Amino acid sequence: MVVRQETRPGTGASDSGEPPEFRAAVAGMHEAILRPEVFCEEMPAPQRIAPYASALSADVTVEGTDVATGRLILLHDPEGNDAWGGATFRCVAYARAEIEVEMITDQMLGEVGWSWLTEALDAHGASYTAASGTVTRVATESFGGMSEEPGSAQIEIRASWSPVGTAIRPHTEAWGELLCTAAGLPPVPEGVAVIPSRRGQRGS
Repeated sequence: MVVRQETRPGTGASDSGEPPEFRAAVAGMHEAILRPEVFCEEMPAPQRIAPYASALSADVTVEGTDVATGRLILLHDPEGNDAWGGATFRCVAYARAEIEVEMITDQMLGEVGWSWLTEALDAHGASYTAASGTVTRVATESFGGMSEEPGSAQIEIRASWSPVGTAIRPHTEAWGELLCTAAGLPPVPEGVAVIPSRRGQRGS
């Protein structure tokens, strides 16, 4: 399982100036096994947040329709960062998915949305510290000439946490699970093997 890569500064492509621990962490991102509904590929990473960064983007597609989207950014500062609890690595994740309009008024939606992330991290054995984030609900109504358009609702989860160690594969797989859970996909039954996702094959 290899994410399509382009040699480009700041995206995690191999570079002689990158620390070995960062290269190992990025390799773990690319080795993650995601569900077949998830299309995942490398994307440009932010250049100014940390000395080293790599990023993935993903869409969850069901029956030809995109039902969720997200991105995962891995940051690395060999000197450590106080804002990360002194850690040298930080994961920054984003997930957005369509939800039933009726769910928008559920007072527990924010707490439930956050639990999707923490439970996914725990389920994949992804050790972490200093987790923080927000859960946002967005409702859209149409008026005037568009009044016949049905309403829609989305949930957005923005989170960051500091991985313990350089094993980033479980964190990446937890992020993939978060996307699928937010999209309403049922969990894979225990004992059933996950078919690897499509990576770098959109349009092929």
